[in-house]
Amino acid sequence: MRTLAFGFYANGVRPGDHVALLSENRPEWTLSDLALLALGAVDVPIHATQAPPQVAHILRDSGARILVLSTGEQWQRLRDVLAGVESVEKIITFEAIADGDARLLPFSQLFEAGQRWAAHEPDLYDRLRRAVRPSDLATLLYTSGTTGEPKGVMLTHGNITSNVTAAMRVLGYSSRDVVLSILPLSHSFERMAFYCYLHAGLSIAYAESFDKVAENLRDIRPTVLVGVPRLFEKMRARILEASRALPGLKRHLVAWGLRAGERCERARRRGDALSPWLRWQHAVAERTVLARIREHIGLDRARSLISGGAALSPDVAYFFLGLGLEILQGYGLTETSPVVTVNPPGANKIGTVGRPIPGVEVKIAEDGEILVRGPNVMLGYYNRPEETAAAFTEDGWLRTGDVGFLDADGYLVITDRKKDLMKTSGGKYVAPQALENRLVASPLIAQAVVVGDGRKFPAALIVPNFEALRRYAAAQGIPFREAHQLCAHPKIRRLYEEEVERLMADFSPHERVKRIALLERELTIAEGELTPTLKVRRRIVEEKYRDIIERLYAE
Repeated sequence: MRTLAFGFYANGVRPGDHVALLSENRPEWTLSDLALLALGAVDVPIHATQAPPQVAHILRDSGARILVLSTGEQWQRLRDVLAGVESVEKIITFEAIADGDARLLPFSQLFEAGQRWAAHEPDLYDRLRRAVRPSDLATLLYTSGTTGEPKGVMLTHGNITSNVTAAMRVLGYSSRDVVLSILPLSHSFERMAFYCYLHAGLSIAYAESFDKVAENLRDIRPTVLVGVPRLFEKMRARILEASRALPGLKRHLVAWGLRAGERCERARRRGDALSPWLRWQHAVAERTVLARIREHIGLDRARSLISGGAALSPDVAYFFLGLGLEILQGYGLTETSPVVTVNPPGANKIGTVGRPIPGVEVKIAEDGEILVRGPNVMLGYYNRPEETAAAFTEDGWLRTGDVGFLDADGYLVITDRKKDLMKTSGGKYVAPQALENRLVASPLIAQAVVVGDGRKFPAALIVPNFEALRRYAAAQGIPFREAHQLCAHPKIRRLYEEEVERLMADFSPHERVKRIALLERELTIAEGELTPTLKVRRRIVEEKYRDIIERLYAE
């Protein structure tokens, strides 16, 4: 890291300079990040999946002089837009790229330049590192843009270190732990987690890709896993699908074991006394089913599972709890470095996002908006004084844009995004996130987006779990070759309508999804429908599927 810091310095990086990082998760990303922070430079992470026009916007808006880029594929993807960003003087690439652009500099040459400078001025690194102050700007993190154009969140060294030390007091990682890093390091959630890992001395393994997470989990067998709800939803769906594919007796045994585990944990959470019969069932299920599933999915050593970035369905949380795997849900924003609350180990309340971490205050405004104050709260938005002022109350509390409440034990419950709350034409408010969480708990449903603001009733765009659906169609003798044939079949439509009706039974009549449309493909990051942490970009989805939505309400 010292040599890399010297290398950046040799190539003109000085304290306060802005340097952009665009790469998939890999060790070079973390080394570059730490080297730049040690110099007092300001790094600007950019998601590796960010669309080229947004990359250009972030580079121009941040004023980054240098871009650190991962691969030749990224260079080819971004080459045209980078040609128009004149503020970028150098492009340092982790992999050597054969191209005539004079700005390109291979990582190996950066390292060599660092070695030469270290020999020339060996004490420079320590001087620069000691000069960094907690109040100095450390990073510009651009928001994912679910509600508009990405804006740069200014976080100081003090913001980040306060968040890491406070979170570590709750989570208690140690050097004996092993983590599989899955989420993009360019996101504030994974980046803070990475600093926690360094603080505790964990061993870090990087997932090859999101598609290979299941394989990587079995290889690494981590003790710590930090993810988003979509990760745990997919894991649950895979377990259920694999169990249904087993031959008769084994299938029934696994289904019984999963039910026994979940039934026992739900009873414990309610405070019910466990009967000897239920305790015996759970003990047998643990030996014959649950322990084997944990081993099969690579979580037999797991002691800390964290979920953040979006709401985790209680159904998913109880499923894993039944497996003997407790998921601690937390809450935060890029603007808060990011952690605000987390469920503490041993005091986890499913359905909540936990209690505020040490040093952070939370209160609820009169309109239900969650307000936050603490040493982790951002300086503001880069070059956006009006938006910065609007983000804070007159007495200095950050407006989160989320709606929720604190329960009697001080645990925070999130209702929804303030801007996402829908109001039906009858004047009733509906929180779409709660409905979506219930829908995706079904093994038949992969993704769901609830719509209906200003309409008579809520409706939903549903992406089927196509693996489960194909098996169902084959068993029912329904002919198909393409996904659209499945989605259009009357028997399939009835299946999903009945499933949605079942899932909505516990909601108030005005909240229930009344009509659905089955989409023929998953929502993706590549199509701009999801953020890099797999949250739905509602405006884009609603615009893209506007005709389908209109037909739902015209029927």
